[in-house]
Amino acid sequence: MATAIATSTTTCFLSKASPFLPKNAPYRTSSLYFSRRLAATPKRSFSCRAIYNPQILTKEEGQPETLDYRVFFVDNSGKKISPWHDIPLRLGDNIFNFVVEIPKESSAKMEVATDESHTPIKQDTKKGKLRYYPYNINWNYGLLPQTWEDPSLANSEVEGAFGDNDPVDVVEIGERQGKIGEILKVKPLGALAMIDEGELDWKIVAISLDDPKASLVNDVDDVEKHFPGTLTAIRDWFRDYKIPDGKPANKFGLGNKPANKDYALKVIAETNESWAKLVKRSIPAGELSLL
Repeated sequence: MATAIATSTTTCFLSKASPFLPKNAPYRTSSLYFSRRLAATPKRSFSCRAIYNPQILTKEEGQPETLDYRVFFVDNSGKKISPWHDIPLRLGDNIFNFVVEIPKESSAKMEVATDESHTPIKQDTKKGKLRYYPYNINWNYGLLPQTWEDPSLANSEVEGAFGDNDPVDVVEIGERQGKIGEILKVKPLGALAMIDEGELDWKIVAISLDDPKASLVNDVDDVEKHFPGTLTAIRDWFRDYKIPDGKPANKFGLGNKPANKDYALKVIAETNESWAKLVKRSIPAGELSLL
């Protein structure tokens, strides 16, 4: 069963050698984050920060930018859980949980490993090498938990394209850079129907509720008013990012324009239904992990 999301929690990361503080040392706090180093061994330490759910923690294994690096999600008993399957999607009033995979202004292509047990976040690979975008992504990027784009389902509204077999992607346009594995409360504002090599790959445009402009933007038209040029920049970024690798530009359905909030909510509801069928095994999972 998924647990309710509260307003704050602790996210812990296991790191390599660093200076230690004694257990009673003072530590700094802020409205959103705190950190504290705890004595462990001469070579390793914990660092922690706040996210929204007091019952969900994240834990690094391996070193960043290596093939072995993983960010696992665990409950407060230390049991591994899946950020895709075990974090609830809905928070009520059209507010949703969003899991950051790629922080804004970074280029390492991080993603939930949908074919690995507990679906940790890892860096994508190609031909055994770590993948990077050719340039930084300018927004926080990640997934909506408990959604799935069914590869056996053709969308008649988007050129009959089939789903890409992944959770639904989110482009979060707020000003603050998120952290890998951070869980943010977001509200959807619109949706772009990207077609990547014939597969439908939805991009939900959203904003974190803690952003200073969150109260000003409630639909796709508000984005252009308060974040001028952002929707075009998002579309162009995802259209062109594969071109430096010699691949063709991606296309977009729905008239090459972002759909409004209501359409985005429809996409979320439909892909949540597809995910429910997947985890109930009404649809073959193939190589996907349902743990």
